[in-house]
Amino acid sequence: MPTPRETILTALQARLSALPATVLRGEVLPERAPAAGLLILRDGDPGEPEVTLSPLTYHYQHRAEIEAVVQGAARDAAFDTLTASIGTALATDRTLGGLCDWVEAEAPRPVDLPVEGAANLKAAVIPVVLHYTTADPLG
Repeated sequence: MPTPRETILTALQARLSALPATVLRGEVLPERAPAAGLLILRDGDPGEPEVTLSPLTYHYQHRAEIEAVVQGAARDAAFDTLTASIGTALATDRTLGGLCDWVEAEAPRPVDLPVEGAANLKAAVIPVVLHYTTADPLG
């Protein structure tokens, strides 16, 4: 049975998969981005939990990351559309079906990446903070 952390990350990936962009998890950035854009979900860092006693409970603010990448002549508009769609997808259900207490994305910091012999990439890492509670730090 998967841990709560894995269940939450899988639910986040499923939520992102509803978008028109290609969604990968933990993969290497390919040489070319699909026309609708590319999202790569990175597991990130659960950080140090706050702990409450009786019952013993671990409260995490897990920082996952979404790498958003677009390519092509209209990459500025495509990037804006892609990042806005991520925000909309997360706002639809901030608890991922009750798996999290709260899910919130932080603002991206876009960069243009030159690609030899092809159109530049516009990319950003979008931190996503997953607030959740578990009874086991390994869970």
